[in-house]
Amino acid sequence: MVGGSLDAFIGDVHRRASSLDGQFDLVCGAFSSSAEKSKKTGDALGLDSSRVYGSYKEMFETEVKLPKGERMEAVSIVTPNHVHFDPAKLALEHGFHVIIDKPLAFSLDEAKELKKICEKTGNILALTHTYTGYPMIKEAKHRIENGQLGRLRKVFVEYPQGWLSTPLEQDGNKQASWRTDPTKSGQGGAIGDIGTHAANLAEYVSGLEISHVCADVNITVENRKLDDDSAALLKFGDNVSGVLIATQVAAGEENDLKLRIYGEEGGFEWTHTDPNTLLWKPLEEPVQILRAGTGYLSEVAAKNTRLPAGHPEGYLEAFANIYVAFADAVNDHKSGSFESITDYDFPNVDDGIRGMAFVATMVKSNDSDKKWTEFVK
Repeated sequence: MVGGSLDAFIGDVHRRASSLDGQFDLVCGAFSSSAEKSKKTGDALGLDSSRVYGSYKEMFETEVKLPKGERMEAVSIVTPNHVHFDPAKLALEHGFHVIIDKPLAFSLDEAKELKKICEKTGNILALTHTYTGYPMIKEAKHRIENGQLGRLRKVFVEYPQGWLSTPLEQDGNKQASWRTDPTKSGQGGAIGDIGTHAANLAEYVSGLEISHVCADVNITVENRKLDDDSAALLKFGDNVSGVLIATQVAAGEENDLKLRIYGEEGGFEWTHTDPNTLLWKPLEEPVQILRAGTGYLSEVAAKNTRLPAGHPEGYLEAFANIYVAFADAVNDHKSGSFESITDYDFPNVDDGIRGMAFVATMVKSNDSDKKWTEFVK
């Protein structure tokens, strides 16, 4: 692991998710830019002190010299955005597979460069767009692919949070500080942090790509340096329209990501506050409540569910589903049976590029006096 010291939020989530199904063991780490902090984290996690490193560069250079059966095989990168590209690049070039927290990089150019490195090295890169890991999201995607909604017409995706309604970054809040700092977060604040999740989820479930946006990107808290509120009209392929909202100043909201997709024959609705439920709204028929863990769901939903119906699964399990799919790809790569990244159900480097392009497109659209801005390539 790169990053994820004891006081970090997302690093602990990755550690728990990666270990949930017994597919990964944490064997080494460079947990902080502070060697002392990294050592304390390694000690607390029970790692061999000789494999707790003061820098990710030292870790890659040392681990690659170990016998194949002993060295690390993959690295989880859980640092702020501005420390995504270099460790991912070095890991891939040293022969290690990479799973990285979103967004993929600090900029679109860095994201495109990582794709070139993946292609050159043949190593695997996975991106933790967590919400694609939920079984009922996969069920909705499966049913849409099989035509249950008919021709799609409308996509609504909204991601309201309220935690940045006050200037937490001015009070020393670590999570707020780097997320609102353009030198660490990149071009986007809320649009990079949660807007990329919303856009990715809309594309993943619908099977369509956003082609144009008409965006309004705002800073609502005084003296904040990056956006904390945004909305956009969307155009997808196949003449489908949509609406996206991503805001972190919706006071009173926790983390209520919601997706609604409508077609000629009805619609699906899913919300993160009740992730084990998918509402199926057929045209001129009663709403049906579909539940995770039940026998009437598809194999793809069942594969991503661990417990029987009525036993809630949530965020960690969705995260873990991405790790399991990543493990399948890594094991196939090791055995020589790996053919294409598209054979595996996890977000990859192309999704990461689209995420960075989404941020660039939203900013470009907001700065334009034209109604529609073509999705940045």
